[in-house]
Formats: sequence, structure tokens, C-alpha cells
Amino acid sequence: MAEAFVDFDRVSLAYDASSGFAVEDISVRIAPHEFVAIVGPSGCGKSTFMKLSTGLKRATKGSVAVDGREVTGPLKITGMAFQAPTLLPWRTTLDNVLLPLEIVEPYRSDFRKKRGEYVARARALLASVGLAGNEEKYPWQLSGGMQQRASICRALVHDPKLLMLDEPFGALDAFTREELWQMMRDLHADKKFTVILVTHDLREAVFLADTVYCMSNRPGRIVARREIDLPRPRDLEVTYSERFTELVHELREHIGRVRGG
Repeated sequence: MAEAFVDFDRVSLAYDASSGFAVEDISVRIAPHEFVAIVGPSGCGKSTFMKLSTGLKRATKGSVAVDGREVTGPLKITGMAFQAPTLLPWRTTLDNVLLPLEIVEPYRSDFRKKRGEYVARARALLASVGLAGNEEKYPWQLSGGMQQRASICRALVHDPKLLMLDEPFGALDAFTREELWQMMRDLHADKKFTVILVTHDLREAVFLADTVYCMSNRPGRIVARREIDLPRPRDLEVTYSERFTELVHELREHIGRVRGG
């Protein structure tokens, strides 16, 4: 890899002096536009990895660089989506998606002047994920899957270079989850952002990612790296293929060894 977009160089993090390291000696290089999934047992440091990537936490040892610069504080070039959509109940779908443009510079300074442009951008994003016609609905009027689509649009409306996804589909039923896998596949192919996905779902990791990293129990270390050699674009039929099943089983064996069973 000539130049990494996200570069962890022997990174360790301790939240306080008495608790020991949450993650230890992590070295990972993620290419521009790469889709990476992080898997591992609960409490292994997957979410800590995200905090280090976005500058919400600084490394105790080692260094983290994103887009060629050392991370020393919260980054503005990232978007984030979580398992809970966390849409504000008093705002419409459109206004929820617009929220980052109202509070993040440089958009905040000219939000009033460029509101029409930003509204058009938000409407186009909503249409791209199948939510056209729902712009004026409130969160309680949307299904769980629709709320998560809106949450991902909110994470993308300011054109981030790095998208962080923390179990974004974990609370959804199987059919809705697979619909959103396809949505994320298409958004990534279209927008060309770099993605770090934290997930417990090994099928999800294999379907979406270019590379999957397996983490150990606390302190979290990278114990396996697996490139996913399934051709793109991938459709759901690939999840029934022998190769897909082999990759899922290989990752499950890594996790099994980490958990000691």
C-alpha cells in the first residue's frame, strides 16, 4: 500500500492508569476508499478503535494518522452512524439529515445563505436510499429501517471522507438488515468514501468489506486480517455461495479461538 488513508502505528490506549490497556499494539493501514470491517467478541475494543480513528480519544502509545495527518483531536472529515438512529423526535426527516450542516464548520457559517443548496443535497441523499416522499415525516412515523436510512444520510450529508459505522444494522430484522447492506454497498460504490464498520455479524462483514480484521479479548489486539476475495458488485445471491460460507466459517474459527471455544 503506497499511502494509507487511516494509519495505526503500534497504537495502545488505556482509559485510566488502573484499568490497563483497552487496545494494545495495533498496527493497521487502511487504503483510500477501502471498506474495512472490525469483528471480535464483546468488550474487545472495537468501539475504542473507532474513537481513536475519529480523534475522540488519543492514543496512550503509538500514533494514529488520517488523511496524512496525525490525529490530535476530533476530526471534521468523518461521519458516524450507530445501532440506535438517535434522530431528534421534534425534527422532520429532512431537518434531521440537515443537522450536521447546521453545526459543523465550514457549513455552519453559511447555512442560511446556502440552505436551498443544502436542502437539495439532503433530498438527493434521501432519494438515493429510498426515502423520497418521507422528508416531512417525524421519526415516530418511520419504521426502524427507515430511521436507520435517515441516520446514515445524516452521517453523509457533509460529504465525509471517512464513514464510521458502529453496529448500524444490529437492531433490525434479517430482511431489513439485508436491504440496508445493499444500500450501503451502493452508497460506497457511488461516493467512494473510506468505511470502518464495527459489527458482530460475520455475514455482514464478508458481504460488505474489502478487508476484515479480527480482534482479541481485552486488551484488544489484531489477531487476524482477511481480505475478502469476492468480486464486486456483490448481490445477496453471493451469500449462498460456497466461497462466502468458507469465509464466514474462517472468521468464526478466529473468533472461536479468541473466546477459547
